[in-house]
Amino acid sequence: MGNCNGAPSAGNQSRPATNSGGNPHHDINVIPADESAPRPPKPPTLHQSSSAAPNNHKATSTAPRIGRVLGRPMEDVRSTYDFGRELGRGQFGVTYLVTHKETKQQFACKSIATHKLVNHDDIEDVRREVQIMYHLTGHRNIVELNGAYEDRHFVHLIMELCAGGELFDRIIAKGHYSEREAANLCRQMVTVVHNCHSMGVMHRDLKPENFLFLSKAEDSPLKATDFGLSVFFKPGDVFKDLVGSAYYVAPEILRRRYGHEADIWSAGVILYILLSGVPPFYGETEQNIFDSILRGNIDFSSDPWPSVSSSAKDLVRKMLQNDPKERLSAVEVLNHPWMREDGDASDKPLDIAVLSRMKQFRAMNKLKKVALKVIAENLSEEEIIGLKEMFKSMDTDNSGTITFEELKAGLPKLGTKLSEHEVRQLMEAADVDGNGTIDYIEFITATMHMNRMEREEHLYTAFQYFDKDNSGYITMEELEQALKKYNMGDEKTIKEIIAEVDTDRDGGINYDEFVAMMRKGNPELANNRRRK
Repeated sequence: MGNCNGAPSAGNQSRPATNSGGNPHHDINVIPADESAPRPPKPPTLHQSSSAAPNNHKATSTAPRIGRVLGRPMEDVRSTYDFGRELGRGQFGVTYLVTHKETKQQFACKSIATHKLVNHDDIEDVRREVQIMYHLTGHRNIVELNGAYEDRHFVHLIMELCAGGELFDRIIAKGHYSEREAANLCRQMVTVVHNCHSMGVMHRDLKPENFLFLSKAEDSPLKATDFGLSVFFKPGDVFKDLVGSAYYVAPEILRRRYGHEADIWSAGVILYILLSGVPPFYGETEQNIFDSILRGNIDFSSDPWPSVSSSAKDLVRKMLQNDPKERLSAVEVLNHPWMREDGDASDKPLDIAVLSRMKQFRAMNKLKKVALKVIAENLSEEEIIGLKEMFKSMDTDNSGTITFEELKAGLPKLGTKLSEHEVRQLMEAADVDGNGTIDYIEFITATMHMNRMEREEHLYTAFQYFDKDNSGYITMEELEQALKKYNMGDEKTIKEIIAEVDTDRDGGINYDEFVAMMRKGNPELANNRRRK
């Protein structure tokens, strides 16, 4: 997934991801917040005392309209900024490259569609994201929020532009990598965690995709970019809502009783990946991943772990303690002998297999994301008409959206027999913007997604999109040509995809390999929240 500045999660997240590429279909959807969970402390107000004050000497008809989300006068962001290309697309909106008209300075603008904020909680989520970003401003490793605007259709967050690329991309591009470099990267992430916790903020969605480099410079700081799931907390607060991304979610979150210690677990998972190239808890399905996390068995015997220092393994173990009370705090992590700047992390390059595994971990889903888009874009008119009628038959109150109850009641009438768990999975896959309902476009895309396993012609359509010369193979050249449309056609990405999907190593992707890739369980997570 790219990022608010590199390419947004939907993120991954309860608002639009600031990562590029977050495909809603592959995202696990997060369960609604429990109403009994403690309320975070009231954050600072968003109102601007000067501009928000009414002028009693003017006619009310000239008074600026107050935005329902930010609670202050609406402004036209386009009068200040020129909007350029799209950097990323998330569940609630789109991130653009924007340029300040006077200073010519470039920023990333995350535009959140206000019509998707259908209830008070949705609005509060956006307000809280803005409040938290302002609250944390000034930290070297946290993306700066330069301004928040609201107009008739969007809330626009103007943020520091992180043009240095994603975490894994830079590691892989270097071609060599040591424990000391891993320690430096992890230290910056845990510094963010420490700053958040000391400021009364829990991040709740730490993952590599949410960290970008500010610039291409070798010494560029790493920046945390996505606070859509973050919350204010007080010591002793207990949270019960299931949020986050599956690979990185702490066991206590799955048990629905957690505090800020969950962020340390997520950082520990990232460190494990930085040292080995793969996540510590893996599965073909989201549930398999969760089961693995709850079992808590960490593999330190497979390559490359025998050649990793005992000090590094000691830190990983202490960050991935199943009991949050036994887990290290952010300060303790930063003071660990392996993590300190003058610590004992080695300069010796890590096994080259680590980079190879990291490429595989990242590459597979890029092709799948494009293939799913191709399938959605190539549904026939007849299929669209049929799906439209299905949608209308389920939307019993003609609201333009389908609720979980409407979906559960409507599927049997269409001859589709699914368990309640399967209906909920479909609902979660479909509810791209996380507002608890499915709109028409979400329904079309999700229904296509649900059927892609059974509908051979959809897979074949997608394969043919790539196989331009009908040779029965997708070549590197064909893959490059097809991915350019989605700004993914760089040579490095192409080689990674071929290496991962081309199981018979003949230099191309045949139809069987393509189908196997599409049908393989995809545990890439997301951050939608579905509310009751």
